[in-house]
Amino acid sequence: MFGTIIISIVTLMHVYVFWRAVSVPFIISHIPKKIIIGAGLILWILFYLGRVYRYGHHGEEPLAKILEFIGMNWMGGLFLIFICLLAMDLITGFGLFLPRLASKLRAFAIFIGIGLSVIALIQGLRPPVVENYDVYLSELPNEMDNTVIIAISDLHLGFLLGPRWLQARIAQVKKQKPDLVVLLGDIFEGHGECGDELLNVMNRLSAPLGVWAVYGNHEFHRRQNQSEALINKAKFKVLRNCWTELGSGLILAGVDDLTTIQRRTGQVSHYISKTLAGRPPGATILLSHTPWETEKAAKAGVGLMLCGHTHGGQIWPFDYLIKLRYPLLEGRYEVNGMTVIVTRGTGTWGPRMRLWSPGEILRVTLHREKNSRMFEWRHY
Repeated sequence: MFGTIIISIVTLMHVYVFWRAVSVPFIISHIPKKIIIGAGLILWILFYLGRVYRYGHHGEEPLAKILEFIGMNWMGGLFLIFICLLAMDLITGFGLFLPRLASKLRAFAIFIGIGLSVIALIQGLRPPVVENYDVYLSELPNEMDNTVIIAISDLHLGFLLGPRWLQARIAQVKKQKPDLVVLLGDIFEGHGECGDELLNVMNRLSAPLGVWAVYGNHEFHRRQNQSEALINKAKFKVLRNCWTELGSGLILAGVDDLTTIQRRTGQVSHYISKTLAGRPPGATILLSHTPWETEKAAKAGVGLMLCGHTHGGQIWPFDYLIKLRYPLLEGRYEVNGMTVIVTRGTGTWGPRMRLWSPGEILRVTLHREKNSRMFEWRHY
């Protein structure tokens, strides 16, 4: 159903963009109308084949990867061109206002959309940055002061992001010398099989306090037994609506993806309470793929909540739409005395594109004493 919706939306954007493109005198004076329409048809076919060929269990074939890369990035570029064209058409009333300038403004919008697409592709292919946060927890044991947590989320491994890309990310993580590594869901893309090479690279991830993970929505795209088998091969520990004590006075809890729980049960509130029930006194860190139920977590005594899922919108201005459903879109928030950090994600979903929201790895340093109300973050 989701795939059908995506194909339908992309088809409508195709029709609109190429309909407006052939109405621009400057464009059709340089490129024949038949070539423009033919190019639009070919690009749509490539997008469609990328979806069908991939989900037809050909995900490991080179042709499938090429089609997916072209199709997904064209979808991202088409979206940006569509947004620029639509904005210009609304400003000019689809040519009713400023009729002499409307076609030139339309051409300008197309070129702006193409330019933004190039920028987004370059930014999406660049390595994620490391964002540094200091978090103060009053119940943190003295011996845990200055504990370094590395959080990575939304890797979407297995198709376009493979072993080579993952190896570079693990090198970034090791450079930070973490005491604890947490994976905030959507570790694997969720379609097709992940090869042994990818799993062998993943198993190089280590930290003194362990590598812990929670399920994201993509972990539920497979049948549950397939997901569990894949996670078990990767050798990190998964927190599924439960907690563990990393050391005396430091509790790490994790909850399954809340959007999946909501879709299956219609409610999510009691899962936070269930996850945190029975834990001993001390500083509590909650891992949740989706940044929901933050007030419930704060009320339960959580000191730090780490989330992902939103990708920070990934491609502007899509973030404005995402924020309607996920008000905590990216960055640091304070919720009733609890710190919430929402990462933009380390990988990408769909297009290998990011516009104004680079991928990131979180480096969180825990402190017992809160010496200042000032919180800092910086790029590495």
